[in-house]
Amino acid sequence: MTEVEGEGALENGKMRFARGLARPWRPEARLEGEDALQATRRRHGEAGFTLVEMLVVITIIGLIMGLVGPRVLNYLSESKVKAATIQIESLDGALDLYFLDLGRYPTTAQGLAALVQRPGGASAWNGPYLKNGNVPNDPWGRAYIYRSPSDHGAYEIVSLGSSGQEGGTGNAAAIKSWEIGATKKAQQ
Repeated sequence: MTEVEGEGALENGKMRFARGLARPWRPEARLEGEDALQATRRRHGEAGFTLVEMLVVITIIGLIMGLVGPRVLNYLSESKVKAATIQIESLDGALDLYFLDLGRYPTTAQGLAALVQRPGGASAWNGPYLKNGNVPNDPWGRAYIYRSPSDHGAYEIVSLGSSGQEGGTGNAAAIKSWEIGATKKAQQ
């Protein structure tokens, strides 16, 4: 045991001893007066991060966001397409219930609003056929397009997708009820 065991200069919360010496390392012990005061100020100022360290961290975060960001945005657009598909299938089911009650589908002029409000002259109407009593918009905030009769069957429901236009490719493609039905039949 040395006579100075347990003593030493605290630096950043740790005890520091001079290398190979039995006495604690004290930089201010070598300095006197004004120099000791400046050394103490320097030590306290070293507690933060340097500009280079901050730039390295920001660069790493930027690289991670550059790699992860596009994947997250792709998942978001895919989920909107899936949500639109599910909503169109729900509207298909509501239209089938409407057909069972009235023996026909709503006309293009009546639109999907006929599922939540009794159209004129529809005494057998037993709605509303949609929960919440309103026709939902597609995930991009636009109304679904309803046509009856259609070139592809008794009716069709279309969401214009993220592009807002007929056609498109990938996640920007228009989502059509008759394509959803054909896809399901092909999968079965």
